[in-house]
Amino acid sequence: MASVVRGGVTDGKIERGIKAKAAELGFAACGIADAGAAPRSGARLRQWLAEGCHGDMIWMEERAHHRESPAGLWPEVRSVVSLGMSYAPAADPLALAGQGDVGRISVYAQGGDYHDVVKRALKALGRWLVAEAPCDLKVFVDTAPVMEKPLAEAAGIGWQGKHTNLVSRDHGSWLFLGALYTTLALEPDAPGRDRCGSCDACQRACPTDAFPAPYRLDARRCISYLTIEHRGPIPEAFREGIGNRIYGCDDCLAVCPWNKFAAAAAANLAFAPRAELAAPELADLLALDDADFRTVFAGSPIKRIGRDRMVRNAAIAAGNSGDAALVPALAALVDDPDDAVRDAAGWALARLSARPAAG
Repeated sequence: MASVVRGGVTDGKIERGIKAKAAELGFAACGIADAGAAPRSGARLRQWLAEGCHGDMIWMEERAHHRESPAGLWPEVRSVVSLGMSYAPAADPLALAGQGDVGRISVYAQGGDYHDVVKRALKALGRWLVAEAPCDLKVFVDTAPVMEKPLAEAAGIGWQGKHTNLVSRDHGSWLFLGALYTTLALEPDAPGRDRCGSCDACQRACPTDAFPAPYRLDARRCISYLTIEHRGPIPEAFREGIGNRIYGCDDCLAVCPWNKFAAAAAANLAFAPRAELAAPELADLLALDDADFRTVFAGSPIKRIGRDRMVRNAAIAAGNSGDAALVPALAALVDDPDDAVRDAAGWALARLSARPAAG
């Protein structure tokens, strides 16, 4: 699919081909941006880091110079192809709220590891593009210092909502993002336009008040950060708000009105919930050792947090459950080798013992 180039910009054939191939590979959204199309993201990142809102995510600070712009990571880049793969849930993500005997896992982590699925499709798209229009390129999914959300907005896939995540008119808040950097000078799409309006549903939904203002997130208060990225004991001020969430939190995403346009049928089947991750019982999670953890969460993004953080999270959920049947499982953890697990188990036991007896 040769493209005619005039003034450094293609005639549109290759752009149409990229989008058609992306759809064939399972991407629900695809847009193109100039590599310099999100100039304000670097300044916003520096302010966020200066305020300490990244918490323990030191890598955000260490590679900020790479993250500030695509050229900061790869000077040769001219265009960014931004892609989204849908994981729209078929069931209500908030359905298990308050169900004390089970843990809530964020929708995105209930199926296959998105890193593997999205990167495999990105590499296939990259191979196709090089064959059609010889160029240099790089592909990224989450683990590299890339500002996926501002770039996706610049490419017209959606906009960064008041919860700071991407919102799509067609797919709501349920998109895994990937990026393809290329040396080709591609015709960019129109950028996304903020359509949040006066809605503040996501701000009001947060159980730990992690939004100091619309479009700003303090990760140190965010349940996703606390249950996934944060090492060590979770601050007591946030434990009750965590409820029965043991990996991530969907609340601010789930309440977004734009989700009414997101069709579960558009979701990649690789992200369909595994039965054992849809509503795992806290008693089973509290009993996990390292080998059990690796077995249960093989092929899941959850595997990256390790057994100790998962059991810590489950212990906090148990403390919020009001379920005295979990006391023996918690008591078995008071001498656990991990400090955070011991701390969470002791807190949970004290909390359950303080509850008035039923009846």
